[in-house]
Amino acid sequence: MPSCLAEFLSLSRTGLMKTAYWAFTLLLLSLTARAQLLTVRDDASGYPLERALLTATGCHFSAMTDVGGRADISVFKDCDSIQVDLIGYLSRRLTYAQLVKSHFVLYLERSPLHLDDVVISATRWLQPVRDMPQRSVQIRTDRIQLWIPQTAADLLALSGEVTVQKSQLAGGSPMIRGFATNRVLITVDGVRMNTAIFRTGNVQNVISLDPLATERTEALFGPGSVMYGSDAIGGVMNFQTLALRLSQDNRPLFAGNAVLRGSSAAGEKTGHIDLLLGLKKWGFVTSATWTDYDDLIMGSHGPEAFLRTRYVQRISGIDSIVANPNPKKQTPSGYSQLNLMQKIRFRSGGPWDFTYGLHYSATSDYARYDRLLRPRDSLLYSAQWYYGPQIWMQQVFTAANKERNLLWNEMKLTAAYQYFKESRHDRDYRKTALRHRTERVDAVSANFDFIKALAPAHNISYGAELLLNRIGSFGENEDISSGSIVPGPSRYPDGATWNSLAAYANYRWVASSALACQAGLRYSRVTLNAEFDSTFYHFPFLSAGMRNAAVNGRLGAVYALLSALRFNAVLSTGFRAPNVDDAGKVFDSSPGYIVVPNPGLKPEYAYNAELGATFVLEKALKLDVTGFYTVLRNVMVRRNFTLNGSDSVMYDGAMSRVQAIQNAAEADVRGVQVSMELRLPAGVGITAHGTAMHGTEEMDDGSTGALRHAPPLFGAIHLNWMRYRFEIDCYVDYSDGVSAENLAPGLEGKEYLCALNKEGLPYVPSWYTLNFKARFMISCSLQVTAGVENVTDQRYRTYASGITAAGRNLTAALRVTF
Repeated sequence: MPSCLAEFLSLSRTGLMKTAYWAFTLLLLSLTARAQLLTVRDDASGYPLERALLTATGCHFSAMTDVGGRADISVFKDCDSIQVDLIGYLSRRLTYAQLVKSHFVLYLERSPLHLDDVVISATRWLQPVRDMPQRSVQIRTDRIQLWIPQTAADLLALSGEVTVQKSQLAGGSPMIRGFATNRVLITVDGVRMNTAIFRTGNVQNVISLDPLATERTEALFGPGSVMYGSDAIGGVMNFQTLALRLSQDNRPLFAGNAVLRGSSAAGEKTGHIDLLLGLKKWGFVTSATWTDYDDLIMGSHGPEAFLRTRYVQRISGIDSIVANPNPKKQTPSGYSQLNLMQKIRFRSGGPWDFTYGLHYSATSDYARYDRLLRPRDSLLYSAQWYYGPQIWMQQVFTAANKERNLLWNEMKLTAAYQYFKESRHDRDYRKTALRHRTERVDAVSANFDFIKALAPAHNISYGAELLLNRIGSFGENEDISSGSIVPGPSRYPDGATWNSLAAYANYRWVASSALACQAGLRYSRVTLNAEFDSTFYHFPFLSAGMRNAAVNGRLGAVYALLSALRFNAVLSTGFRAPNVDDAGKVFDSSPGYIVVPNPGLKPEYAYNAELGATFVLEKALKLDVTGFYTVLRNVMVRRNFTLNGSDSVMYDGAMSRVQAIQNAAEADVRGVQVSMELRLPAGVGITAHGTAMHGTEEMDDGSTGALRHAPPLFGAIHLNWMRYRFEIDCYVDYSDGVSAENLAPGLEGKEYLCALNKEGLPYVPSWYTLNFKARFMISCSLQVTAGVENVTDQRYRTYASGITAAGRNLTAALRVTF
């Protein structure tokens, strides 16, 4: 297979290019006089492979390939043999003489099955998946390059094991094992993203992350509170952004990618660039992505109830309902987004390694599309309902030390500051009052993580965490006729704080080659303080102070029966402490209802049991089955309440029923997750994922109803083929429906988001989509990706969503690697 250099030189026959060729050859010879470079490439694509580990027998040398797949093997010349290992590939062992015959180019064959992956999210340190008692899923860079998802929420959905709710195009609220929003946790490079205003309703914060600047994504299923504290009940989503690399010799390491992407259903236009510079001690990564979307077009075949037949338009200063000339066009839903990232690394001559990261994301204004669909009699309820720019900024500093001592083998200090800004703006039909509510969160965190090997088969990881959240919340009311602006009630108590202090320890024992055990424990103390403004509402209290503590544990084991069968079991607990959104929010949950603060809330606790089995047959078939059962007690739910002895108050000019978040229910969810990998000859592979669960929640009258965030059966099936530089992925995404009698009570009052059955009752239809993606590597530095999503142009909504998914969607992307 020709190298990228040879391909480039072959394009030109001019004397200038020949001169440049010989000059470069002389330079290369002068460099290789001191260093012999081995290049490791993918056998199918010819693409250079980074982070391949080279170890020697007969001497104690090791090396790792850089971003260009290169490693200096000069010191290996007198070794007996050289072994090359890389996760996802079959290992190879060769002599130095054999490498000389191959002209120092080595091709690795992809492993038939993913048996040797590693994860970070389970213990905050790298750990082999085969030793993990909890189920997890990993999405690697090569899948991101093939799928090129529009948002990080879409990236999670493409895993086939996480379902995503969308209220608008600029949305994505992941659901994991029947839990969502503030009962699942998001981390970015190990830093907690959840804040004190993550609400029970759907959240969109995950779209602040840039999938094109993401190197690896992990989803850990089940409670993760031992490692991450409050909110980690359903699972943990860990996003690892582009990693920093250092040069292994005195030559600078430079690499980068440029991506152009477009798609038809939303008129998407995306541009991305990332640059990497690695010196001996310094490393730099820069990334920028700009995306712009028009209004989303839905499919042609499906429920007519999903069509956007009308919308509000202001004509001559008067709100008017006009017919939509294209009912499949979801007006308004378009938006734009900017993502920037800068990371810096410095490795001292000693044991210390320092990194700094800056992440910035900002959207334009975007419509809360589902709220614009709400009917009021024969009219529409809202004339305007939109979010202001969603802004997220993270600065994170990490100091790592690998000098072994009595207390640790490795340690990490991670200090971060995050800034969040979001706002809501809404106006009723033919009303002039436009309400503005703006929230800001300053979040400071510090994590101290240590790992210590007590003996060859025993290690312990331990640490501490400090979280500080301060809320800024402001309200204004604008008269759009006169332009006057007056103060209005804020959504949260301004200046409220939510803080947490915790310590954890996790013990791991590899009892034998067949048995590995883990046990973890965490103590958390969470405080909340808020001062309530009585200017607009006369609360029977002026302040709230909460002091809550929680102890969480995890006990798990993995047992391998021969090499073909592995069993895993885990018992774990999780918790969620009341945050400012739970205890201090004032907002209208739906027309005619108002939710008021409740300072008497207590934490909710989850108790989880999980049992799984993995079967591998001759490295051609891998079957993974996991059953789980989770009970959530002391659940915080919205129930009727009183304020100053009254069950109703005037809110925004209307008499509204008073409600509050209360510890008034119990919930449970049980289910099974199944995945399968099948590798066939000639580069063909089949991958399938499926999740089925059933969740119930205690109602106000003591009866039970369906758990709102427990979706029906869903999954994906992929048929993949790769040969040389060409890859094709044909896949089906699917979801079962929910009948009218089994509809979650949480969807009551939102019938306009559902389809109607023959009796006129709301229900959630089942759906499927056929999809096709193809990638062709024109050269080592140029690849083209194209595809068709929703080939049959289905009209559907993912579970609990307020916006209809894209219809037939043509996608194309060009990636240049340099």
